[in-house]
Amino acid sequence: MSNDSTIRLNKYISDSGRCSRREADKLIDSNRVKVNGRRPELGTRVEAGDVVTVDGQEILGSAPGKSDRVYLAYNKPVGITCTTERSVKGNIVDAIDHDERIFPIGRLDKPSEGLILLTSDGDIVNKILRAENAHEKEYLVTVSRSLGSDFAAKMSRGLPILDTVTKPCKVSVIGRSVFKITLTEGLNRQIRRMCEYLGYDVIQLVRLRIMSVELGRLKPGQWRNLGQREIDQLNAAIASSKSESSQRKQSPVKKKKPRQDRRPATTGTAPARKSAGKSKPGKSARAGEGRTAGRRASTKPGKPGKRGAKKSPPSPRRR
Repeated sequence: MSNDSTIRLNKYISDSGRCSRREADKLIDSNRVKVNGRRPELGTRVEAGDVVTVDGQEILGSAPGKSDRVYLAYNKPVGITCTTERSVKGNIVDAIDHDERIFPIGRLDKPSEGLILLTSDGDIVNKILRAENAHEKEYLVTVSRSLGSDFAAKMSRGLPILDTVTKPCKVSVIGRSVFKITLTEGLNRQIRRMCEYLGYDVIQLVRLRIMSVELGRLKPGQWRNLGQREIDQLNAAIASSKSESSQRKQSPVKKKKPRQDRRPATTGTAPARKSAGKSKPGKSARAGEGRTAGRRASTKPGKPGKRGAKKSPPSPRRR
């Protein structure tokens, strides 16, 4: 089967509008997907004519040009959770109540508000979300006290949170306790953690823009379909983006053991070698430790020779 005429199973499922690629992998891994009546493995490729089902329901490929896909801009209010799990109270799917099966591109924390995109196009989700693709997201933030004169400089350089240092970003102070920030990554509660690091509590956090799509005049709880121009701009912006992590595509490389693991520790006794007895007492610390160990190991009186503990005790006649 030629790769030119096939498509990865997770991409086929996401292109159908069922879910994102990551969620498709979970479906495959949990044995909920079948190809031609058989359970596939991760990485399976399908071709035209293959029948793909999820939970027994057939999944159809995307229409030409993805003309059947849905793209929405939603002003998420505070209190709505960005999850497709219908069992979660206040989930974003029930809040929008759209006729098509859609899912959010990324997320906004429950206490945050503002722009979030939703779609039935699973492929575009990964391309926008990958941090390495460096797509911009702009926020308006209000904090609990007046901003210091060096606040913008410190925030924009990057701060140590979550065992890493945030990437440089754009920060502009527009009020006594209000600033705008543009990020190209999306760490967990990143803006709140960055503010906390500098001693500020976030009072309000509103996302204004994702790439070229702006919140505009949408009121909290309102949504709208993206215009064709916005869709074209999104597709143009992600044309060279990766939908899968570069690390995931690389084949695993066997790591070599660190050099120190192959050499005797400096505080231990060197392993015995056939030629060890012929070596002369050295000036290194390791050689000195070896001779000391030899003297301590000896149970008979006598002055050791060049071979240390392995030297037989001298005869009484030589004494």
